Amino acid sequence: MSNAWARLKTWLARNKAVWMCGALIVAADRASKNWALSYLQDKDVNFFEYFRLHYVENTGMAFGLMQNGNLLLIWIMLAVLAYLAYSWKEIASAGALAKWGALFIFAGAVGNLYDRIKLGFVVDFLDFRVWPVFNIADSFITVGGVFLAVSLLFLHPGEEK
Repeated sequence: MSNAWARLKTWLARNKAVWMCGALIVAADRASKNWALSYLQDKDVNFFEYFRLHYVENTGMAFGLMQNGNLLLIWIMLAVLAYLAYSWKEIASAGALAKWGALFIFAGAVGNLYDRIKLGFVVDFLDFRVWPVFNIADSFITVGGVFLAVSLLFLHPGEEK
């Protein structure tokens, strides 16, 4: 166990920017969802014709799929998090874009997993009215997926564009 702890401490020291950014993403997601839980349940906040803050309790996933599938989605998220943690060294070796993409997916998944476990649903509140309502964690998962896909499909290890 002490060997694993030593490796973790070494990794944390070498990747301070990565884990600090991940912690900030999770903190921003939690703060925004706590705000939505406190202030948006009874009212919408309209900013523009096509954007408002609108509280939604999402028991499914993107585009309304798997509604009331919270338990299965918890297990899927845990599997994704385990895979990303296990494969971190290999993903990071594909370059900075892959590393940050994986981090964004990881942090976003942690944010939504917290909601699923604690609340039984994910708090969504960003509504562009032409797209399903989403949250900050969803945004990071999406951007991270794009970063990771671009990196793995178009860049070679050690090559940045």
